[in-house]
Amino acid sequence: MSGTSGSRVGKVEAAAVAAGRMGQRKLAAGSRVAMRLWAAQQPSEGEPEVAREYETVGYAVSGRARLRAEDQTIELGPGDSWVVPAGVSHTYEILEPFTAVEATSPPAQEADRDAPPS
Repeated sequence: MSGTSGSRVGKVEAAAVAAGRMGQRKLAAGSRVAMRLWAAQQPSEGEPEVAREYETVGYAVSGRARLRAEDQTIELGPGDSWVVPAGVSHTYEILEPFTAVEATSPPAQEADRDAPPS
């Protein structure tokens, strides 16, 4: 379900969830917001920092991660939520297998906005 708008209600079946190139699972998406799941991401030092065209809000389901955004470092654990404004350079270091749900606005998957950094 991508680009749903107006009064149309839709559902994304778990079996139909597409995987992105960075390991994210693309969940429901509307015309102004999209959700994605990062399931059991394994420990890593993180990718180089990148600034995205979209705002991200997230919720940590399990595990631990460290969000580095410009001059800030934020520890994330189960039950924590966060915001990364559009245009802010950031990266995530995964400390323990980490599962999180994020919403992006505008939808990250449109126009390949969530492609891996080059």
